[in-house]
Amino acid sequence: MPEASVPAVNEVVPGQWGPDRPIGVAVLGMGNVGSEVVRILREHADDLQARVGAPVTLRGVAVRTLDRDRGLPADLLTTDAEGLVARSDVDVVVEVIGGIDPARALILAALNAGKSVVTANKALLADYTGELAAAAERSRADLYFEAAVAGAIPVVRPLIQSLSGDRVNRVVGIVNGTTNFILSAMDETGADYGETLAEATRLGYAEADPTADVEGYDAAAKAAILASLAFHTRVTAADVFRQGISTITSEDLETASAVNCAVKLLAICERVPAGPGEPSPDEGGKERVSVRVYPALIPRKHPLATVSGAFNAVVVEAENAGRLMFYGQGAGGAPTASAVLGDLVMAARNKFFGGRAPGESVYAALPIAPIGDTPTRYHVNLKVEDRPGVLARVAGKFAEHGVSISTVRQEGHDDRARLVVVTHLATESALAETVAALADMESVTSVTSVLRLEGTEE
Repeated sequence: MPEASVPAVNEVVPGQWGPDRPIGVAVLGMGNVGSEVVRILREHADDLQARVGAPVTLRGVAVRTLDRDRGLPADLLTTDAEGLVARSDVDVVVEVIGGIDPARALILAALNAGKSVVTANKALLADYTGELAAAAERSRADLYFEAAVAGAIPVVRPLIQSLSGDRVNRVVGIVNGTTNFILSAMDETGADYGETLAEATRLGYAEADPTADVEGYDAAAKAAILASLAFHTRVTAADVFRQGISTITSEDLETASAVNCAVKLLAICERVPAGPGEPSPDEGGKERVSVRVYPALIPRKHPLATVSGAFNAVVVEAENAGRLMFYGQGAGGAPTASAVLGDLVMAARNKFFGGRAPGESVYAALPIAPIGDTPTRYHVNLKVEDRPGVLARVAGKFAEHGVSISTVRQEGHDDRARLVVVTHLATESALAETVAALADMESVTSVTSVLRLEGTEE
């Protein structure tokens, strides 16, 4: 059955906008980000017009209730988001509501009507990019989402455009400000996780329910988006291995400091070899994509180790461009609104000049590597009995499961004896089997922590 053609009224016709025909904008949501978007639109209207070529006019703002003063004329506010999106004088829809519903339905309605969409909704994009991109393609509308990853930091557009002629091999970053603030504060003050989370909540860095941040869900959604863009492969949040920071202790930070490392919640997206028994890429097989989020030790000399407080940073490693680092404020009303307005200007320019944003690119369709096959180095902390032969028996367990030891450090004595083992590269499954075997040893009191070690060449 042939696809229905898009009504002519929705087609982009260069020159149909100008001084007498502004580009109309609807904003869905007026929280921290939405309020800043509205402010910038109103305060910098002349600059935006000069950059776009036509006036950019706010047509309305959808809010939940009308029972408080928002500093806007009453005729700009509405609780009817669907009606606002459907208006014929709205050309670009800015969605900053967040969550899946009703944002998904509203964005699809806008795209199906040929209206361009700018969104900061990482949760929605992590699971529904394919559906949204297909709707944009059918109606030849734009879908922009720079603000969905790392706030004000421009990383989405470089992956889509600046590096489109290169091969990206790895993307690794700190993409959640709440967890980075907590880990930085624990490192600096020696306070435990609970104390630092409470302080982060008091200062407004953590939500009343911090689960999405501290358990890694927010970072996993962003990792899915980054991996999809970097490797031309559709990756969803369900494909991302995820661990949060709620089990990190002050002792973990002390141990990291002793080996000149910091602990950071990292989002890691990289190309990895074909699976066991599969042909290599040279033999016609496919390499795979590994996407994971977890707290890890990184050497203090690594550029990501210096990222403190609520800041974000993303390092992109490309075959020809080499290593690129993007750093800045990853959240907050004004920084995120800056990214939204950048997308809005691009969408408005495309309306005025007749261009289009790049569509979704998933031609590579690489398989997702299971976490069990992913090689990483590990930092294993054990409490052991302080008696002869324990070290040799512990080392033997690592060897039995094919995990090579890089260094071993013993601390304390008697009932406080502790072994700190750093491995060479080993798969997650081999390490898990090793840890299970260690826990069953009579001479091992407990396996107190297992942290991955990233940012080294070994």
